[in-house]
Amino acid sequence: MPEPSVLASLVSALREGTIDVVDLTAPLSAATPLVQLPSVFGQTAAFELQEISRYDGRGPDWYWNNFRTGEHTGTHFDAPNHWATGKNLADVASVPAGRLVAPAAVLDLTAEAERDPDFLLEVDHVKAWEAEHGPLPDGGWLLLRTGWDARAQSQEEFLNADDNGPHTPGLSPECARWVAEESPVIGLGVETVGTDAGRGHAFEPAFPCHSYLMGNDKYGLTQLQNLALLPATGCVVIAGPLPIVTGSGSPARVLALVER
Repeated sequence: MPEPSVLASLVSALREGTIDVVDLTAPLSAATPLVQLPSVFGQTAAFELQEISRYDGRGPDWYWNNFRTGEHTGTHFDAPNHWATGKNLADVASVPAGRLVAPAAVLDLTAEAERDPDFLLEVDHVKAWEAEHGPLPDGGWLLLRTGWDARAQSQEEFLNADDNGPHTPGLSPECARWVAEESPVIGLGVETVGTDAGRGHAFEPAFPCHSYLMGNDKYGLTQLQNLALLPATGCVVIAGPLPIVTGSGSPARVLALVER
């Protein structure tokens, strides 16, 4: 008998439960938290459904909706052209499909973020993780677990803002530059509303994760959930943004394959 193919083995493992599919996606609804910019700037639209028909005179046998939202609402994918530094790089429809399936490293900084909501990941934290778990995956994702997904049911708790602005964890400017320019990963995934820390507007450069990652043809995944169910190494992430022509990003269904 011939050896089973890799894909046949994968299907068998999924059926038998030796590989779990973990949904990293936040449900998308009118209650989904949104990024809030100063009022002088344009704002993203909240998610809303507009019913077309529901088994009625508008369509007796079918139910469907129009929907309206921003590209960067809920769990979403940032393409390089989202930021000025990547304005001549790929839109979300041009991201190679092969880059949407990739291994991931999960750094757990929940204790640090619980003590300090303004906690910043530094290069030394990543180096310490690598000393224990091995190098970051070449062509993979760096996922930052902070426990922030527990706040996702409340706009106020999720943004955690005061008169000085939002207070959410993220990367220092130095770490953002290192991830973008020196690390082998293709992108950064976070549980917060955006890839940058809440204080990112005051950093140099402002919003360094966006500035460095997009400018180096890398990607962002935001508002992820269930990172607590992932191992530090060994999982594979499948990111599925809509291929919006000229789009800067898209709400996405993000899944992880985890071998048990």
